[in-house]
Amino acid sequence: MSFAGFPDEGLVFYEGLEADNSRTYWLANRARYESSVRAPLLALVEELAPEFGTPKVFRPYRDVRFSKDKTPYKTHQGAVLHQDGAGVGSMYVQVSADGLWVSGGCWRLQPDQVDRYRRAVADELQGPRLVAEVERLRTAGWSIEGERLIRAPRGYPADHERIDLLRHKSLHGARGWEPADWLHQREALDRVRSSWRQLTELNAWLADNVGATTAPPDRRR
Repeated sequence: MSFAGFPDEGLVFYEGLEADNSRTYWLANRARYESSVRAPLLALVEELAPEFGTPKVFRPYRDVRFSKDKTPYKTHQGAVLHQDGAGVGSMYVQVSADGLWVSGGCWRLQPDQVDRYRRAVADELQGPRLVAEVERLRTAGWSIEGERLIRAPRGYPADHERIDLLRHKSLHGARGWEPADWLHQREALDRVRSSWRQLTELNAWLADNVGATTAPPDRRR
């Protein structure tokens, strides 16, 4: 199946789910979800996989075990693509009633990875490389996001010239578009592809300087 766009029915499905996030609504509309959300997203990531890596489409169910919000279903459908052997740095795409959202970078780092990230940011060669890449993305319309400390991390001065990046515990670029006619056409694939290509240098920096975690599996919290 080749990607031909996200049908408007998929966005309508999520509008309804936002109003009635219940098992009754889900069961009554599951066929619409499968045909107008999941199937086109699968087609999209399968076409992009040769360039951007192995895709994983997330489950539509929320993990409510530790959340005060007990609504059972996500009001968006997302997928992530990751290059095998890269260690860290992925691409993400999401569709919802709000439109299309794309991002790339890292969303969660283990302590050993955070340590390597900060050492690279402080380095006089790798740090300026990341600064230049972040500024390039901001100029191109990307927001730079990720979990951050409020204060300077231990071992780094508060007046460090790259303190904003040093406070990060994860780092990714993101941008989105509201619903428009192109979302229902193959142009949506072209937009995702061209956007992700703008993030390849950020992911390359992360792969080169952060890499995979060395923490044993039972310590990865």
